[in-house]
Amino acid sequence: MNQPATPEDLFARLDALGVAHETIEHPPLFTVEDSQNLRGEIPGGHTKNLFVKDKKGRLFLLVLGEDAVIDLKRAHEKIGAQGRVSFGSAELLEEVWGVKPGAVTPFGAINDRDGQVTVVLDAALMAHERLNFHPLVNTRTTGLASGDLVKFLRATGHEPMIVALAEAG
Repeated sequence: MNQPATPEDLFARLDALGVAHETIEHPPLFTVEDSQNLRGEIPGGHTKNLFVKDKKGRLFLLVLGEDAVIDLKRAHEKIGAQGRVSFGSAELLEEVWGVKPGAVTPFGAINDRDGQVTVVLDAALMAHERLNFHPLVNTRTTGLASGDLVKFLRATGHEPMIVALAEAG
């Protein structure tokens, strides 16, 4: 694989697309709980990102609100996967998406030049005006408009699926 993009590469790509974004630096965050404890007043939807694969080895990034509950035993029915999904390995994540565990983000699409990963955005999450993600590293958080996330993904060749992934509370 080529050298993965840096956060600065990502910001340059967003700028080139005319996407407004705002980034805050912070200590490394590895869990949703870490993020909730630290974030203070970062506005918008906060997320969890699950890198999974199906029985045929097809790769998916499931992007949900941080508090969303997903039934991984049934997720394949909603995303068109072959059989139940399981988590992709850290090695596969780094090889294909160019990020380490703890920094999983839809921005990894910038590194997936072959379009191996299908990005699935939870419909409830997309109702937020603004969304926040790690910009390829877990020491920063970048916010942007939800529509601009879709614009970015399309610009990287990833047409996102928008489906109701989260279980109804």
